[in-house]
Amino acid sequence: MRHVSVGWFEIPVENMERAIAFYEAVFDCKLDRHQMGPIDMAWFPWDESKQGAGGSLVKAEGYYKPSAEGTKIYFSSEDVSVELSKIEKAGGKIIQSKTEIAPNIGFMALFHDCEGNEIALHSNK
Repeated sequence: MRHVSVGWFEIPVENMERAIAFYEAVFDCKLDRHQMGPIDMAWFPWDESKQGAGGSLVKAEGYYKPSAEGTKIYFSSEDVSVELSKIEKAGGKIIQSKTEIAPNIGFMALFHDCEGNEIALHSNK
């Protein structure tokens, strides 16, 4: 059977500066901003030699709209409690606190980012 994996994701935003500040605070990282014609993007740090998809915040009039409905992105974490502790201070809202999925699958949590997107976290501990 063919393996299908995610290679790239995009999170829609309305206020790029606010969204960059939110994600940099929650994930303790630096996003790399790029203007591509009418599309404003901020790329998450990504290392092609490591497992996982790359992704970006995207602001593009008439192209994307932030939403709590639809596809859900799960960010991997060492312990979701770390990122959860930063969500509200950064301007987001916790929707579901750290919850065990199953003993061998780990834990998850849900939050709304500062733009209204529903995002998830996953960790093994």
